[in-house]
Amino acid sequence: MLSLYGFSNSWLVAAGLNAILLCIVWLLPKKLLTPAGIINAWLLGVLIWGTLGFKGYAIVCVYFIVGSGVTRIGIEQKEAEGIAEKRSGARGPENVWGSAFTAALCAVGIGIINWFGSGEGIILKSLLLLGYVASFCTKLSDTCASEVGKAYGKRTFLITTLQPVPRGTEGAVSLEGTLAGMVASAVIALVGYGVGLVDLMGIVYCIIAAFIATNLESVIGATLQENLEWMTNEIVNIINTFIGAVVAILLAWLLINFMVI
Repeated sequence: MLSLYGFSNSWLVAAGLNAILLCIVWLLPKKLLTPAGIINAWLLGVLIWGTLGFKGYAIVCVYFIVGSGVTRIGIEQKEAEGIAEKRSGARGPENVWGSAFTAALCAVGIGIINWFGSGEGIILKSLLLLGYVASFCTKLSDTCASEVGKAYGKRTFLITTLQPVPRGTEGAVSLEGTLAGMVASAVIALVGYGVGLVDLMGIVYCIIAAFIATNLESVIGATLQENLEWMTNEIVNIINTFIGAVVAILLAWLLINFMVI
């Protein structure tokens, strides 16, 4: 079990570091987070640093920086066409948790395993770490596919019928967006590998999982989102990242059991 001193120290560092970084974010000319978004991002950042330390926090930072940058690609054109993110891309609390709720669940699970320090939890911890990285791979893949597709997609098709539809249509996909999404998932997966959260096979699992989940998210957008009032973009994002995490974990679990057999 972790010492009480080490436990307390990591959370104090988490609280202070996130307060400093989010103050810097708030002072930037371009608002990346709303005031409520700042508070919720602080809570998320404290949770991630407190449970996963720098390694987990690095994933969040890369996702936030790349995701915020991609959202602003062609922003004037997208705003003119009425397909831009609301508030010019500034994230509110619903965006924070829509993107990171699944990752937060994985982090809590890892924190519990670390606290009790049981050797029997090593495999479960590695699977949760994979799910954590895969959830952010999935979300960044979705963000990049959507934003690049809306800005540069020459031809967009409804994923369920493959009929041409205007850019920005729920469930629309494009070649440009799909490729951007795959590159984005690879970036997060490589960061996860670089900081030691996943192994080389984990990179493959994350990219595959993100591709599957992002396309399923488009199917949900094309079939259910327009018909269910409660299914907001944020709810769809939670479903999307959860699928990505689960698919990656299942792929790894199947390989582990195959090797045992």
